[in-house]
Amino acid sequence: MTQETKRRKALAVLAGGLVLGVGAAVTLAAWNDSEFATGAFSAGSFDLEGATDGAAGTYSDHDAADAAATLAFTLPVAEDLSPGDVAYAPFWVRLDATTTSAAQLAATSVEATGANAAHLAYTVHAIDAAASCGAATATTGTQLAVGASLSAFTAGGTQPLGVGAGDAAGAPTQLCFAVTAQDSLVEGESAVATWAFTATSE
Repeated sequence: MTQETKRRKALAVLAGGLVLGVGAAVTLAAWNDSEFATGAFSAGSFDLEGATDGAAGTYSDHDAADAAATLAFTLPVAEDLSPGDVAYAPFWVRLDATTTSAAQLAATSVEATGANAAHLAYTVHAIDAAASCGAATATTGTQLAVGASLSAFTAGGTQPLGVGAGDAAGAPTQLCFAVTAQDSLVEGESAVATWAFTATSE
């Protein structure tokens, strides 16, 4: 076998190896498999509502200062205050029937006007929904806010609010407001205060 013949055979083998190599690569690349996953998302509902008398049919939204519920403070004391007098008012809050998340309720601010705003102190406590808001209960439960005047604000703790079962609203919580006339109360003058509360979903 001549040197030229050996060389041709070697080239033929090498060429065949290259072809096989390319063929093997193409065959391996032909295997392919995929997995896909999809998720659908929908937001729940969340709404805090309140009532001045706790009756089931009177709950509604009071979600702005100009739509605030008017508290029914004890009379005639609230309209005829003297130094040392304390006036009380209840307010019930709950999560409505469409709400899907439990929440924590917190007092967030107070705004006051009038000459006697600086001469009336207050506290707000979350008490049992069935209790009577008055001297015996006003300082029980969780203190949500306190102020040495109607325009002063110190936040207290938070109150849990649960969701209702099925189509029912959550169980109500009663907020008991106690406003105390200080010795510096100005005769014949008045004051108006608006408190804000926020429920934050858990």
